[in-house]
Amino acid sequence: MSQQVVPIALRDLQRPVAGELERVVDELRRVIAADFPIIADVNEHLVRMKGKLFRPTLLLLSSQAAGAQDARAVTLAAVVELIHLATLVHDDSVDHSVLRRGMPTLNALFSHQVAVIMGDYLYSRAIIELVRLDDREPLRVFARVTNEMTIGEMRQLEAHDKLAYSEEQYDQLIRAKTASLLSGACEVGALQGPAAYREALARFGMQLGMAFQIADDLLDYTEAEAVTGKPSGLDLREHKVTLPLIAALGAMPPADRRLVSELMAAPEPADALVAQVVRCVAVAGGLDYARRRALELAQQAEAELDILPPSPAREALRDSIAYAVERRS
Repeated sequence: MSQQVVPIALRDLQRPVAGELERVVDELRRVIAADFPIIADVNEHLVRMKGKLFRPTLLLLSSQAAGAQDARAVTLAAVVELIHLATLVHDDSVDHSVLRRGMPTLNALFSHQVAVIMGDYLYSRAIIELVRLDDREPLRVFARVTNEMTIGEMRQLEAHDKLAYSEEQYDQLIRAKTASLLSGACEVGALQGPAAYREALARFGMQLGMAFQIADDLLDYTEAEAVTGKPSGLDLREHKVTLPLIAALGAMPPADRRLVSELMAAPEPADALVAQVVRCVAVAGGLDYARRRALELAQQAEAELDILPPSPAREALRDSIAYAVERRS
């Protein structure tokens, strides 16, 4: 992969599976539905809140690229989106977020109690669907993934000394919190294909997921609110230490490190302080380092696709790397 990746629109890489993705949305409605008024209200909000269906897209493309011929692919794609939605609902509640993709979060619209219980409900619905398929393999993969994601969340909560947070700890965190689900989506999509394809796609999803998260963390430093839908420096405001800051800290002069310490100690850092720290991170090379890491991971992900036979789905998976690393929103 070249150093400059051309941005790809998600709808372009979704083209080989566009028809199936429409059915995934119907499946989501069916699976979440319950004869209980508050769940019906929350269900409507969740279906509107569903994102760009990136994870279901990866599952369906992996299924095609591996020649898996899996009749259950649409249901499995809905399950992976359910698991993703459950984690978003719980994350928003833990972080006390009021907006997600420009819409009110469940905890803002209803309550933290409803959000926590609804997250549990989504997980349980996903399990019921997997059990209904009567196949232990997808159940085994997604059970492992949800466990990894939960441990990842706990790791983040346990990170007390923000300025001593290492790149190794960060890698562990994003592998668990983000990359494990993308890897699981690719692996489950390929379950009915040859073992070598399945293993390569699981590795592909892991590298892609890590590149995706680093790119996301970079956007927080580089893009304006109008582009990302969240204020620049939001991670810093929430005292989240991501790769750009980790990479910059070692190269910062003492005065800049003191600014970072001041920000981390402030319950609600001032805009001017956040902007100063963003500049310090850029000057110390944190953004350049994070970009290089994302591109290295992207190249590793791309290499995993070489084992697959040529197909539109394989090319779309290749395009998903550019989408993950260079997306603008």
